Amino acid sequence: MSRVLVVEDEAHLAQGLRFNLEAEGYSAEIAGDGESATDRLLEKKEDFDVVVLDIMLPGKDGFSVVSELRAARNYVPVLMLTARSRPEDVLKGFASGADDYLPKPFDLSILLARLQGLLRRSQWMRTAHSAAPSNPPIQAESAPSDPRNVGDFGTFSFAGKTIDFGALELRTPDNLIHLTLMESELLRHLVRNEGRIVSRKQILEEVWGLHEDTDTRAIDNFIVRLRRYIEDNPVQPRHLLTVRGVGYRFLAKPEEK
Repeated sequence: MSRVLVVEDEAHLAQGLRFNLEAEGYSAEIAGDGESATDRLLEKKEDFDVVVLDIMLPGKDGFSVVSELRAARNYVPVLMLTARSRPEDVLKGFASGADDYLPKPFDLSILLARLQGLLRRSQWMRTAHSAAPSNPPIQAESAPSDPRNVGDFGTFSFAGKTIDFGALELRTPDNLIHLTLMESELLRHLVRNEGRIVSRKQILEEVWGLHEDTDTRAIDNFIVRLRRYIEDNPVQPRHLLTVRGVGYRFLAKPEEK
């Protein structure tokens, strides 16, 4: 039985979610504010399979909660609840480390489908991580001609670095970097389109499922962070290039372009 923590300060909504989740076979518990959630997850180290997290909480908000979880290397899947008219909240949540989002008001069947998706993804990641030694990484030097053949939960190596999409990790000669799900998905999209220009519109719609009229500055912030991970000199990037006015292009072997 999967265990769900519902972090919601509106008691009627929290109790309704708990009732419906338990009716669907989940074990559901409630935290009424951000402080209670972090206390249970980080201090008491209670084991939950997924967290449903409202952004608008009294005191410590949802962004702070998920940021603290990720900073403490707690990677429990987080489904955040956000206002329908605030796509900037969605991007800020992804930047904090949330795994998925659902706008309010929402249909219960959609919430259940999102939770099931996160739970399946967690299982896939655990399976991929445990099987990693028997699955050698795809090297940029011998990658297939179509980079979209990179497996959904495989690895990709270039310039002495390896992205493990299943484990949400980037390994360099000197470091091991834990990626958020959205950082991993953005890197995966860029790798699949290696050598091609990827527009901001594509990233918003195909990676994050947002409308193209969303403020794209958040994408630029993601790119800046990814450059810190993969570039020897982030100020003069060689692998993750900006195509001014259009978008970005990933090059595994820039010397050959």
